[in-house]
Amino acid sequence: MQIIRYRAADGRERVGLLTDEGTVRAFPDVGQRLSDLWTLRTTELRALLSAVAARAEPVEARPPWLAPIDGESEVWAAGVTYKRSEEARREESVTPDIYARVYTAVRPELFFKANPRRVVGPEAAIAVRADSEWDVPEPELTLVINAHGEIVGYTIGNDVSSRSIEGENPLYLPQAKVYAGSCALGPAIVPAWEIPDPYSLSIELTIERNGQLCWQGRSSTADLRRRLEELVAYLFREDEFPAGVFLCSGTALVPERPFSLQAGDVVSIAITGLGRLRNRVVRGKLALKAASGGQCC
Repeated sequence: MQIIRYRAADGRERVGLLTDEGTVRAFPDVGQRLSDLWTLRTTELRALLSAVAARAEPVEARPPWLAPIDGESEVWAAGVTYKRSEEARREESVTPDIYARVYTAVRPELFFKANPRRVVGPEAAIAVRADSEWDVPEPELTLVINAHGEIVGYTIGNDVSSRSIEGENPLYLPQAKVYAGSCALGPAIVPAWEIPDPYSLSIELTIERNGQLCWQGRSSTADLRRRLEELVAYLFREDEFPAGVFLCSGTALVPERPFSLQAGDVVSIAITGLGRLRNRVVRGKLALKAASGGQCC
């Protein structure tokens, strides 16, 4: 089963459950917010999903899916959790030694990535900054964590980043990472108990340009240096997330220099058991507004 956020026939945003039979069933008693689910403990959420799958009324066969985040939920990210990420950061940076130290340090790198209004969903446009000349997607296994610090689900994340801005000075990280359209999530959330081993998932990234494949790579979560529970523990050590939090766990797929995303590219990320997240690229917030009908930012 998969938890989705979708637009109903009446135009309202709803929370639904895509069952193993392919039927979408609406959550009747949770209201309109997906973030309401993340106030529940794992046992409570599991019971609710079973009840919805068994008794809720089915809705239209395939309503338009939205980014699976709303309310006051936040997106955070972990950096330099794979060897390839450490190598890429050293390649781009004027201070490469700091990334080597982060990779081997006890404390992980964790940073704020997005709130819901900066996040786009499947088939929507992602953005690269208009003032950046070197931009890449970063495909990542993304944890869905409830208010109690429990991993309750997984989804696919794209931590779109400006390598030129981050490489110029590590203090520019927020500008390189946090801007309108810099994060994509989806297509859905798979409950954690349906993923037997999150350390054995294949991650594939493909980028098409003008209808032709221009970059492709594959990695595995088996190469993660840190345990997922460790990342969650540090995130919750001195903070709280009453509406839950999404944590991108880092990337091992970073296109080599001089590759850079261009407007019109199509980025596709597939992770075992989680489906495929597909987005096209625009440059700058004005193009993002145009692509989203003025609803972004």
